[in-house]
Amino acid sequence: MIRILDRLLFRTFLKLFLGFVLGAPVLFVVGDIVQEIDHYFARGLSFGDIALAYMYKFPLFVSWAFPIAALIAAVFTVHGMTVHREIMAAKACGISFHRLILPILVAGAGLAGAGLLLAEVVPLSNRHAARLLQSEDPGLQWRQNFVFKTDAGVSVSIRRLMASEGEITGVVMEIPPGPNGEPAEHVFAKRAYWDSNVGWTFQDGFVRVLTSDIDFPTYKFSEMRTSHFSPPPHDLLTDFRDEDEMTRADINRLAANIERSGGDASQLYVEKYQRTAIAIATLIIVLFGAPLATSTQRGGATYGIGVALATTLLYLLLFNLTKAAGESGMMEPMMAAWSPNAIFLLASLVLLRRVRT
Repeated sequence: MIRILDRLLFRTFLKLFLGFVLGAPVLFVVGDIVQEIDHYFARGLSFGDIALAYMYKFPLFVSWAFPIAALIAAVFTVHGMTVHREIMAAKACGISFHRLILPILVAGAGLAGAGLLLAEVVPLSNRHAARLLQSEDPGLQWRQNFVFKTDAGVSVSIRRLMASEGEITGVVMEIPPGPNGEPAEHVFAKRAYWDSNVGWTFQDGFVRVLTSDIDFPTYKFSEMRTSHFSPPPHDLLTDFRDEDEMTRADINRLAANIERSGGDASQLYVEKYQRTAIAIATLIIVLFGAPLATSTQRGGATYGIGVALATTLLYLLLFNLTKAAGESGMMEPMMAAWSPNAIFLLASLVLLRRVRT
């Protein structure tokens, strides 16, 4: 009997989940097109380009629908069994509520894993969509008066960077002492040019070797190349594309560049951690919604459904509030991303404990 119930719950849950997770993105697409259609026509886009772009954006809309689809599937699966007295019959046969909803929890865990994979697909598909819709923002192509620090501890002060032209003006580089007793060096150059084959070439400057002598040896140069500074021009910018188009590897690389430049990468770290948190939220919301659908007070299961939907809105509100707190530095990025999940997981465990088994 238990195997029959397992298959029934599993099929019912997945059927409801797939129906909503594939249907809800259509509403997102319609809403987005209505809002942006004037901009698309102004760019001279064809219907074919727009349709193809929204095919690429479909994974994004699916990821948005994952938690609410899981909630609705869990609530209506348990609600249906409550209405038809199937839960009562299972309990009469010695099957506890916790054991009864195990297939739903297993499905929720699988969907959380699928959400993690989808989080890596979405940035890549967003890039294709942005290219087709001609909405890619080239971003800031220049930067001035900043300091960049390499992994080896070399500090480079740059007066002006023109990334699109691969040019730097006003470079001061401080090279720390080497591990084998090499002296520190101070390098100044009026300009530097980037070549993808040879890297940076410094022009019209001097190198001062910081030895223990009173008079530091100084050497002028018309051109000089060094292995101490090698990042491409665009890696020196604070940003290069929209966060929705960045994979975790892109975020890690950009965050490291910002921190080496003395900037604050909290916003990027919050974005990275929240991608994982929102995927795991699929399982947590299933845990939260299932016991609410068994309520027999204040309208019965309808009350539970209403509370579950209201709770989703509360979750999203809390999600955005903690995101803002993390980006502003009021909370650690990891804590900001995972706090909503921790709160709702605790509430879920309390609700599961209170359900009559």
